[in-house]
Amino acid sequence: MGELKEVGDGVWVRQSEWVWSNSVVVRGEDGLVVIDPGINGSELDQLADDVAGLGIPVVAGFSTHPHWDHLLWHPRFGDVPRYATPACAHLAGQARERARAMAEQSAPGIPLDLVALLTPLPADGGPVPGEIIEHRAHAVGHAALLLADRGVLVVGDMLSDVLIPLFDVRQDDQISAYETALDRLEKAAAHVDVVIPGHGAVARGPEVTARLTADRAYLAALRQGAEPDDARLASADWLSAPHRSNVEQARGQ
Repeated sequence: MGELKEVGDGVWVRQSEWVWSNSVVVRGEDGLVVIDPGINGSELDQLADDVAGLGIPVVAGFSTHPHWDHLLWHPRFGDVPRYATPACAHLAGQARERARAMAEQSAPGIPLDLVALLTPLPADGGPVPGEIIEHRAHAVGHAALLLADRGVLVVGDMLSDVLIPLFDVRQDDQISAYETALDRLEKAAAHVDVVIPGHGAVARGPEVTARLTADRAYLAALRQGAEPDDARLASADWLSAPHRSNVEQARGQ
C-alpha cells in the first residue's frame, strides 16, 4: 500500500488502507487522467506527490460511479474536467451534499468543496483514453474503462478479491444487472492481461477468470436461495450487513 505502481504501459495504481481502495492514473495522448482518487487527506496528498513525480500534467479526472469514495479530488491535480458517464454525473450532482457528509465522516482531511464535481463524458470520450463500458450493476452509470492497447481493464467496484458483489438498494433486480455486467466485463477481459478493481488486489491472468467465477457463484447461490460459500464474506465484519441486504433483495425478485 501507499506507492504508485505501474501495472501496464502508462497505467499506475496506488492502494489506500481504506477498504483496499485503488486510485488509478492513466497516461492519455494529452496528459494524465486520474481515476477514482482517494481516500483520506493524507493519502490524497501522497498521491498528488506521486502524480507530480511522473512529470506529466493532469488533463482530466474520471469517476467510475457515483459513490462518495469515488468522487474525491485534490487541488494539486488542477482545475480540470472530472468526467463520468452522463447518468453517473447526474446522480453525483443530486447526491453531492450526502456524499460530502459521508466523506467528512469517513475520510478526514479531504477537500470537501471538491467532492462530486463531475461533468458528463462527451460521446467521443474527450481526453479519457480507451473504451467506456457502462452498466448498472452496483450503481446506475457505473463504468469500466477498457485500455485494450495496454492490456488493462479498469472495472470500478467490480471483480474484487475482497468484496462480494454489492447491490444498489435503489435498483430492482440487481442479480440480473450484475449478470449482464459480468458478461460484458468478461468479454472485455478477453483482450487484457490486467484487471484493476476499485477495491482489492490487481488481478492478472487466471486470477481474472477466478474472480468472474466467484461473482457468478455468489449470484447463483442468491438466485437459488442458498447461502453462498464465499471466502470474501470473512474478509471484513461489515460485509455481513450488505450481504444480508443482498439476500433480502434477491428474495424479493
